[in-house]
Amino acid sequence: MGDAPELITASAAESAARRKALPRRKLRGYIGKYLTIVIGAIIASIGLEIFLIPNQIIDGGVVGVSIMMSAVTGLPLGVFMVGLNLPFLYIGYRQLGKSFTIATGVAIVCLSLWSEIFNPVQQITQDYFLAAIFGGIIDGIGVGLIMRAGGSLDGTEIVAIILDRKTVFSVGEVVMFINLFILSAAGFLFGWDKAMYSLVAYFVISKMIDVVLKGLDESYAVMIVTNHNEEVAAALLHRLGRGVTILHGAGGYTGEDREILYSVVTRLEMGKLKEVVLEEDPEAFVTIHQIHDIVGGRLRKKPIH
Repeated sequence: MGDAPELITASAAESAARRKALPRRKLRGYIGKYLTIVIGAIIASIGLEIFLIPNQIIDGGVVGVSIMMSAVTGLPLGVFMVGLNLPFLYIGYRQLGKSFTIATGVAIVCLSLWSEIFNPVQQITQDYFLAAIFGGIIDGIGVGLIMRAGGSLDGTEIVAIILDRKTVFSVGEVVMFINLFILSAAGFLFGWDKAMYSLVAYFVISKMIDVVLKGLDESYAVMIVTNHNEEVAAALLHRLGRGVTILHGAGGYTGEDREILYSVVTRLEMGKLKEVVLEEDPEAFVTIHQIHDIVGGRLRKKPIH
C-alpha cells in the first residue's frame, strides 16, 4: 500500500512528459509536411518550365489550362494558377476541411513562385518525346510529394473528390473526363501532335505519382487460414524473415474457433511466401491484398533462407 502514491506520482509524471512532447511532435510534423510541399513544388516547376512548357506540352487540370492561357495572353503562368484555383480552394475549404485547403494553397503559391524563377532557364531538349517523358517523370515526382504531404496542385481534383461522394463517378473518372476536354483544347491551340505528346506526359505523370505514393516496392497484406498455424508462422519467420500476427476468428458455417495468420510482405516476396505456406500446409487458404501505405510499427526482416 505504501508504494501506491509513488506509482501515482510516476504515472502523473509520465503523462505530463507526454503532454509536453506532443506539441513538439506536432511542430516537427508540420515542418516536415510543408517542407515536403515546398520541395515538391520546386521539382514540379522544373518539369514544367524546363521540359514541358517550352515544347508546348501541357499537364492536365488547372495547370494545363493555366499553361494555355499564359501562352495566349503572355501573362505569367503563376497568375492563372493562383487565380483559377481560388474558387476551388473555397469549395475545398467548405467541403474538405481547412488542413487540406491550406496545404493545397501553399503548394499552388510555391509552384507559381518557382515557375517564375525557372522560367528564364533554357530548355534542355527540343525533342518532344524526350520532353514528354522526362518532364512527366520530374513533374510527377513533384506532384506526388505534394499529394503525399496532404496537398494538391489542381482544383479539378477537389471537384472530383466532391463529385465522387455525391455521384456514381469515381475520382479518376471525373479527372479523366475533365482532362479529355483540356487536352482537346491543347490540340486546337498547339496542334494535335502536341496534344498527343501531352497525353503521353499526362500518362507518365500519373504513373510517377503512383510510384511516389505507393513506392517502387509495393507491399501486400496476407491473411492465411490454416490448420497448422504454429508451423506456418514459424516458417514465415525463419525462412521469409517476416513477423506474423495471429487474429482470432470463427468459421461462419461450423462456428469453430480459428486462428488466422496476418503478415505484410513485399511484391518480390510473394512467390516465396506462397511456396513456404503450401509446403507447410497444402490445404491452406491464402488471401492477398495490395496496401498503399504503412504507418507506424516495424516490419521485422531477416535474411531469406
